Amino acid sequence: MEQLHHLYPLNSGEHWRGPTGRSMAKASISRFSVPDPDELPADLRERIQAVSEKTGFVPNVFLALARRPDEFRAFFAYYDAVMLREGGLSKAEKEMIVVATSAANQCPYCVVAHGALLRLFSKNPLLGDQVAVNYRSADLDRRQRAMLDAALKLATAPQSFGENDIQTLLACGFTKEDVWDIGAITSLFALSNRMAHLTDMRPNEEFYALGRIREACTNASRRRTGS
Repeated sequence: MEQLHHLYPLNSGEHWRGPTGRSMAKASISRFSVPDPDELPADLRERIQAVSEKTGFVPNVFLALARRPDEFRAFFAYYDAVMLREGGLSKAEKEMIVVATSAANQCPYCVVAHGALLRLFSKNPLLGDQVAVNYRSADLDRRQRAMLDAALKLATAPQSFGENDIQTLLACGFTKEDVWDIGAITSLFALSNRMAHLTDMRPNEEFYALGRIREACTNASRRRTGS
């Protein structure tokens, strides 16, 4: 397997140059120690290698969580189960939930990273920012607004979420399995948001530029989906 150390020289005090050419201290990835990818278990290295080949960089969440391999495996296993599951929610709609709830939780990492994915999957360079700032005025349909209303309620006032909220979603055309997906994504990223706050996880500079231009947004989405 190709060595990964060249992607992120992680010794204390080392610096690298991000895509803007600005020198960045490695300590900025996390307030906790970040492991050298080349010293990780083989399955974690394979996962990190795969994402770096697909995106051209290693999202910092992989390095920050890799300091505890068992938790890394558990987190990404649930992430894959929820976010890659075939169902009634599109990839873009799943990212809408992540961005809106992460914004409510004031999580810079998830808003920036998943705002980029939302722009790519929706092929709309405006939508990530719209959903992050105020999804109620974003370019969404009635069904998507109802989805985010439910997700935000579950994220910010879970004790008040109840049967009426589920019935509202069903009336908008969602199935019970879709409702579960909405809740599962919201819950997973409640964990993700809090881990990002705990570690002071910093978004990669690459995320800020992804999908900002409509043509580039379409091309990048095709690369991610293999189409």
